[in-house]
Amino acid sequence: MAAHRKPRQRPIGGPTARTALTLALAGAATATGFDGTGHAEPQLTPAQVKTEVDKLYKEAEAATETYDGAKEKADSAQRRLNGLRDETARKQANLNSTRDTLGSFAAAQYREGGFAPAWQLALSGDPDRYLDDAAFAERAGERQTAAVSQVREQLREIEQLRGAARVELTSLWSWQAQLRRQKKVITGRLDEARRLLAQLTPKQRAEATGDDGTAGRASRSASDTRDTPEPAASDTAANGRAAAAVSYAYAKLGSPYVWGATGPNAFDCSGLVQAAYRFAGISLPRTTYAQINAGRRVALSELQPGDLVFFYAGISHVGIYIGNGQMIHAPNPSAPVRVAPIDEMPFAGATRVA
Repeated sequence: MAAHRKPRQRPIGGPTARTALTLALAGAATATGFDGTGHAEPQLTPAQVKTEVDKLYKEAEAATETYDGAKEKADSAQRRLNGLRDETARKQANLNSTRDTLGSFAAAQYREGGFAPAWQLALSGDPDRYLDDAAFAERAGERQTAAVSQVREQLREIEQLRGAARVELTSLWSWQAQLRRQKKVITGRLDEARRLLAQLTPKQRAEATGDDGTAGRASRSASDTRDTPEPAASDTAANGRAAAAVSYAYAKLGSPYVWGATGPNAFDCSGLVQAAYRFAGISLPRTTYAQINAGRRVALSELQPGDLVFFYAGISHVGIYIGNGQMIHAPNPSAPVRVAPIDEMPFAGATRVA
């Protein structure tokens, strides 16, 4: 019987083993970053950062305009819902009052014992008085019938109001869900832009955002010298309201950009336009894509101070023209309200609202 022998173990060594070990160590180094380059992000140049940040800001601003529109719709739905609830409460109070009246009728009939009128006449010790009471009871019966009809009508109206309120509540929930989605998009884009800008030196950040701090200083200087600074441009506004809107915009130079804000101390682009014309006595829609249709379209060659100038194919940015090819606008979170040339962005159209 053959003896069972344990297989001889081959010693680790030789070129094959050394090659495998080298590959394994190389893979581990790459996976864990031992070589210093495994997970390092490529360093962007300042120009590349500017391009990427501009793209992120544009996407955030488009989402902001959608957010502003959804908020306007949500606020409107909330107001309608509140109105329906108030009206339902009033109707319910009236219904309760009518029910109390019917309860009084029922209690009176119970006290009278519910006898048939002929028996009540036969048993009455004072027939003449009974007949007078019977006539009154007949009139009361008519009022009771009317009260019952009123209760039915009030119940129908209340149910209609509750149905309308349910519709408005569903609409409100839908707009609120869209607000949450857009807020997530906005904050995500802005966080990414901040992360990229943080990689740059202060000088590079200023170059990337186009903000050298002069806008804020210009605003403070203007505020120190006069309450309502006049346009520096040689052009004149089309009328007094346009001039008032331009003066308001000048007074807000240096104010921070905050998405969704409409003043008085912070603005997004359409919020600044809306606030300026509200100051001038003109009510404008909340969003850029609604504001562009709020007045008469004008050509680029016909611009006058106070006209609204819009940018990008999606009409996602707006400024207030002040003359000499310049506008005042709220650019993005990295720069305050400031003066800028209108040719720094793709022009999409202009509107005269005053």
